[in-house]
Amino acid sequence: MSEPVPLAVKVWGDMACFTRPELKSERVSYPVMTPAAARGILESILWKPEIEWNVTAIEVLAPVRWINVRRNEVSEMFSPATILKFAETDRCYDVEDDRDQRNTLALRDVAYVIRAQIRLRDHTDDNDAKYRDMFRRRVNRGQCVNQPFLGCREFAASFGPPDPLDRPVGWDDHLGLVFWGFDYTARPVASLWCEGRIEGGVFRVPDQPAPASSPNGVR
Repeated sequence: MSEPVPLAVKVWGDMACFTRPELKSERVSYPVMTPAAARGILESILWKPEIEWNVTAIEVLAPVRWINVRRNEVSEMFSPATILKFAETDRCYDVEDDRDQRNTLALRDVAYVIRAQIRLRDHTDDNDAKYRDMFRRRVNRGQCVNQPFLGCREFAASFGPPDPLDRPVGWDDHLGLVFWGFDYTARPVASLWCEGRIEGGVFRVPDQPAPASSPNGVR
């Protein structure tokens, strides 16, 4: 079998927050996009049941800059069953009684190049070149399945083909464990992690996550 052909897309935005799982109440972003967030952006541009995305590298094009934001949020999340119960009992939900101010330490003026490969799933006989061409066309035209976002849905991402003149920033760092994604085959669903090593502004994403199952080891 031939080696997968790499693909690339440039994404940028005014703000981003790739929330550290161990700091959910007061959101604090990783200083770099996570593999899970990169995979979500790729899937928002091209999602097909026949393929899966393998993120190989995230290039940081802009210096890491922070911004503090205080926002009004709600403290509870309601399931569909709770909402139906509200309807049956004529109970009303008053957001003013559930409002909660929370702080977010986010990134500002971000830009990345995501490099990835398409992998065909076992149930498809298609040629992967078909999906690579489809992805390139959609990137060039600005088409997407849904609006890509940078960690939080309110932080919309712009995207397009990489500029040949773009270069990663000169940044070396070791971030410890970084959220890689979820293992949906496990019961219960398990969190997966990888080593967050930044070398020359490039986060080279390992093909397989590290054998870690708890965010307590991050940092």
